Amino acid sequence: MLAAGEGSALVDQEIAVVVLLGIAAVVAVFAARVRFPYTVALVITGLFATGLGEVVQVSISPDLILFLLVPPLLFEATLHLPWFKLRADLVPILLLALIGTLVGTLGLGALVNITLGVPWAAAFAFGALISATDPVAVIAFFKALGAPKRLAVLVEGESLFNDAVAVVAFGLALLAAGGDGFSLGDALAEFVIVSAGGLAVGLGLGYLVSAVFLARVDDPLIETSTTLALAYGSFLLAEEFGQLIGEPDRHFSGILAVVAAGLMVGNVGLDNTSPSTRLTLERFWELLTFLVNSMVFLVIGLSVRLDELLGHLGEVAIAIVGVVVLRAVLVYGLTALAGRLQPTRRIPSAYRHVMLWGGLRGAISLALVLTMTSDTFDQETIDTVTFMTFGVVLFTLLIQGTTITGLMRRLGLSHKADSELLQQQHQARIHMARAGQSEIARLGADGVLAGDLADALTRTYQRDVGRRSSELRGHLGRFPELEVAMLLQARREALTAERTSLADIVRSGLIEISVAEELSVELDDRMAVLDLLGDRWESDPVPTFDRGEPDGR
Repeated sequence: MLAAGEGSALVDQEIAVVVLLGIAAVVAVFAARVRFPYTVALVITGLFATGLGEVVQVSISPDLILFLLVPPLLFEATLHLPWFKLRADLVPILLLALIGTLVGTLGLGALVNITLGVPWAAAFAFGALISATDPVAVIAFFKALGAPKRLAVLVEGESLFNDAVAVVAFGLALLAAGGDGFSLGDALAEFVIVSAGGLAVGLGLGYLVSAVFLARVDDPLIETSTTLALAYGSFLLAEEFGQLIGEPDRHFSGILAVVAAGLMVGNVGLDNTSPSTRLTLERFWELLTFLVNSMVFLVIGLSVRLDELLGHLGEVAIAIVGVVVLRAVLVYGLTALAGRLQPTRRIPSAYRHVMLWGGLRGAISLALVLTMTSDTFDQETIDTVTFMTFGVVLFTLLIQGTTITGLMRRLGLSHKADSELLQQQHQARIHMARAGQSEIARLGADGVLAGDLADALTRTYQRDVGRRSSELRGHLGRFPELEVAMLLQARREALTAERTSLADIVRSGLIEISVAEELSVELDDRMAVLDLLGDRWESDPVPTFDRGEPDGR
């Protein structure tokens, strides 16, 4: 049995979780009714929930955020991130994630050192932890806003990859502060080792799960449980890798390990699963993401003390101005450079505006700043960096987060147009009616339903399908540009079906692996061309479309 003290602590933790989830549910209902960003509402609730301190004992620690809350959110995000889309825009993503984060670290570090007198090591530590856009915050916002697919890939891709750079730079700043010396060559070598090691761990475990469990085990519960173990296991193995090889100080990037594992499962593993397993898996991760997101943003709100923050408004203001200005310089400059390197993949101006304002900070920044201790810095320096971090996080979430919806709508990038939603309703009703018609035909053929009843119901469904099809044709006549999206989507579904068929043929042993790899590359190229056409239409829609093959064949 548990000791009395342990039992009491366990009950307190259970009460805290129940209260927080209850608050999250109430806030979700309220936010949906008033059309307010759910995550922002959670942060505001946490900020002003001062009375919860007597009921909810929340221990805000970096381990809680990084090891418990972040991995499932990163994994779920990459689970639905197509590799061919990420590969198509890898140049701007890596420019922003690598050069952008490093320049941001140096620039912000120099700013707070010169203007506020923060020691160099602490200044660069602040520059590192605040330069990385937080994937937890960014992904939550973009899902809620219904951002265009390419824009979402650009922003999410940057936020998923730049954390490795930020964490390594932050660690080097702490190392320099501890008096162990600093070398640019050693720093670059450390970055390469940490990043490559994290990617290798994630890809290896992701492939193992995809090729063994998802391909050979036909059980939705087991397969879903395996992906959960993969999300946490890849992060833990990467971070604690040194323990396995007898070098406790050696660790890899857990964030990159989770990202790589999620990409592997999303682009390989899901093709190996049955439709029922895939549905179960997606529903599970959707629920888990909602729960963890609720905890993350409530924790952010609960961790900030507004009364103490007010005493550091000057430092906070300098940090906010520096973050926004430097973000603007880096986004516009590096995307312009990417456009020169890839003239066919230029990023529209509207996307660049959203990439600037969508550079949100959140859980990652808080987790890193909480690791700063008096063993390395004096308490005054820690307080200054902590309050600057809290201030920037609140500004990006409460100001940028509440205004980005208006910006995207003004730029024509937020949500689907009413005409497109109505088109999807027509298509869904046609699919539903045809499914019902097929089921009635099966019941009649099996003798479960009397022949005359089956014929009568079949005719009813036929009339319904005809009426819905006529309504869809009329709608497309009024909005001819929608036919472009329908053709592109139909071609994507056809190529996805081809990919699934190829996987089935490989598993059956009908073709050699070398042949399958060649055909897979061909499918990737066709999908990339199709995606390029979709991006061009998305940024500059036209009312007509060539009805020939839209994938370049």
